[in-house]
Amino acid sequence: MPDVVSSADLADGLRQLGLDGASEVIVHSSLSSFGHVDGGAEAVCAALTEVCGTVLMPAGTWDLTGIPAPPGLVHPDNAYWNAADWPEFDEKLSQATSFRSDLPIDRWLGRIPEVFRQTCSTLRTSHPLFAYQAAGPAAERLLDAQRPDWPLGPIEALDGDVLLLGVSHTSNTTIHLAEQHLGRSRFYRYAKNADGLWIELPNIPGESHHFDDIEPVLRSATKEIRIGQARVRRIPKDAVLAATRQLIEADPAALLCTDNAECRCAAALQQLLRARR
Repeated sequence: MPDVVSSADLADGLRQLGLDGASEVIVHSSLSSFGHVDGGAEAVCAALTEVCGTVLMPAGTWDLTGIPAPPGLVHPDNAYWNAADWPEFDEKLSQATSFRSDLPIDRWLGRIPEVFRQTCSTLRTSHPLFAYQAAGPAAERLLDAQRPDWPLGPIEALDGDVLLLGVSHTSNTTIHLAEQHLGRSRFYRYAKNADGLWIELPNIPGESHHFDDIEPVLRSATKEIRIGQARVRRIPKDAVLAATRQLIEADPAALLCTDNAECRCAAALQQLLRARR
């Protein structure tokens, strides 16, 4: 493995995975997983846009725009917290940032999505919590598929692959899409919108910390290489959806934790069981 990863190394690796100018990919990433990258996140973004036709990435702003639920507004199996009273709610709302298309992306999503936003002439959706961004010929089509009540629309519209750059399936949001198709992991959350008003947003996904349990089922569909120190995987989106559906139809609690009643996983399971009644 090279001590320093160059943009050319990154581009060559992506081509080894079979990606090209016709490819549509949703990218989940960790810059540090590669080791030292010459050019940093900018080099990763340059390689992605050089090789792939259309690149889709998360662009959420939860840390800035998210707020508690208003007092008394409770949905069944929603696993969320309410402000104790309206004065507390008004205070939280005043402290939150109104959504804007130029807001920085949540840091926990990694450095690469924020640099992608800054340097790749991306388009971005206006979802106040769960925005997406994209660059390439299919960008507008993908992003137009998102609605306030359907945040995972861009993934559903994607005709291509999940690309995991040094991250595990716990970052693989496509699994959440399959969950939601089955009636699981559909939560209501709240944010401050572009007008400075609070808004209720349905179908926000939940926990993912057991999503690596899907890996054995996806092994035959996964193409994998090493770039620097990073494990880089390409998985067809439709294979992820099919594998998730297979696991959950066999066991409603598949890919969820079952040892913590306070976790959102418990609420997600109850949603599915309620949907099946």
